[in-house]
Amino acid sequence: MRAKRILVVAGVAALAACGRQADLKPAPGHAMPVKPLMARTTPTVEQLLTPPSYARPDRIDELVKRSQPRRADPFDLPPPTGGTAPSQPAGADPGTVPDNTTSTTPGD
Repeated sequence: MRAKRILVVAGVAALAACGRQADLKPAPGHAMPVKPLMARTTPTVEQLLTPPSYARPDRIDELVKRSQPRRADPFDLPPPTGGTAPSQPAGADPGTVPDNTTSTTPGD
């Protein structure tokens, strides 16, 4: 029973020691990071620990207020044959493809 009390008291003391706060310092034998080339001063510990704004961007919950049609896309062109693409069910065997392609060089 006495050992259990000692164990509980030691556990509470260890847990209380976890909440101790102190200023951060470099490990013994190490120095603070050097000043960045374009910075005016060497950053402090607080500045090094504060994430920049791009690390945690603000969330934008802007809903679409009204629907607008898309602008015409100049690159949305029909196939070179002039027709629409053939419709085949997914997974269908395309069969043999005729080799009637020609290559031309632009500007000829």
